[in-house]
Amino acid sequence: METFDVAIIGGGPAGSSCAAFCAMAGLQALVLEREKFPREKVCGDCLNPSCWPVLERLDVADRVRELPHSQLSSVEFISISGRGVTVDLPSGADGEISIKRSLFDDLLLRRARELGANVHEQTTVTGLNGNDHWNIQTASGDFFKARILVGADGRNSTVAHLCNLLPRPARERVALQAHIPLPPEFRHRIVLQFLREGYSGQAPVNESQLNLCLVGTPPTILTLRKWAERQFNLPPKQPWRTITPLTRSPVVSADENLFFIGDAARVVEPFTGEGIYYALQSGELAANTVAKILAGDDRKSVLRDFGGAYAEMYRARLWINRLARTAVVRPQLGSMVVHAARIRPEIMKFLTAKIVRNCRGN
Repeated sequence: METFDVAIIGGGPAGSSCAAFCAMAGLQALVLEREKFPREKVCGDCLNPSCWPVLERLDVADRVRELPHSQLSSVEFISISGRGVTVDLPSGADGEISIKRSLFDDLLLRRARELGANVHEQTTVTGLNGNDHWNIQTASGDFFKARILVGADGRNSTVAHLCNLLPRPARERVALQAHIPLPPEFRHRIVLQFLREGYSGQAPVNESQLNLCLVGTPPTILTLRKWAERQFNLPPKQPWRTITPLTRSPVVSADENLFFIGDAARVVEPFTGEGIYYALQSGELAANTVAKILAGDDRKSVLRDFGGAYAEMYRARLWINRLARTAVVRPQLGSMVVHAARIRPEIMKFLTAKIVRNCRGN
C-alpha cells in the first residue's frame, strides 16, 4: 500500500487549498471527498476580498473571475420595520463577488488535482487508526495510509467524530438556502434583512439567479419559509438545502500528526464570506506546517508557530462573526443597530469594512 505524505479528508475550499499547497511543496497529497463535484453547498456564496491573495498564490484568481458571478457594489441592511441603510462596497477586480459554491469549489479541487494531488471523490471515510502513520478505511473497502492526517470535512467532521473530538453541537439555529430567479431591478447588491422570526440574506450569483438564505430557530423556520414564498413568489414545493449546527465549539487545530482546518476546526457564520477566507487561509497554513514537519524541522517548534499563526488569524477577525451571530439570534437587536446606523452611517461602514477588506501580505 502506498503511503502518502498527507491525507486530507474533505475537498472543499479548506481541503483543496491545503492539498494544492502541499502539492506545490512537492508532497504526495491524497484528498478523500465524500461527494461528487460539482455540488452545491449551503453558504451565502459571497467571496470577500480577503480571499484574493490566497487565490493568487494558487494561481486561480483570474480563473475565478472568469466563472459566472456577480460583482457586488453595495450591501443594504434592512430592519424589522423595513427601514434600511446602504453601504457601498469597494469596486475593482479585488472587490467582493458572489459566486456559486458548486463552481468555486469545483475549480479549487480541479486545481489541486492539476498540481498533482491524488483526488478520490465519492469516498466516505469510515475508520481511522493513527500512531506513527494513519490507516484510513473507506465505505468502499479501500484502504489508504498517510504520515499526516488533515480533517477538512466541515462542521460535522467525520475525522473529529472518529477521533472522539467532535464537540456537542448547539442546535439553536437552522439555515435554509436556495437559488431562485433573480427579481427584476435587484441590482448588484447584498441584502441583509432582519425579520421577527430570524434573518434573510440575499445576493445575486449571476445575471439570472439569487442566493436566498434564511436563518431561524427550529420553531420559526417554517414561518420564514412562508415569508420567503410570499416575498419572492416561490412555489410551496420550492426545494431548499439545509444546514445545522451554525454554532459549535472549536476543535484543537493541531496535535502531532493530526490537523483540523476550515469549519472542521472552528465553525463561523456561513453568510458573511468569512468562512471561505478562513478555509483558504487555514489550508495554506496547515500545508506550510506539514511541509516543514516532513522536511525534518523541529515538530514542537513548528506546531507552536502554527498554533500562534492560526489563533492570530481568528483573533483579528472572529469578533465580527460573533457580532453577526448575535444579530441573527436576536434580530430585534440587529434592527436597533440598523436604526442607529440611519443616524450614524459610520457604524455600518465600519462594520462592513472589517469584513470587506483585502488582506494583502497575509
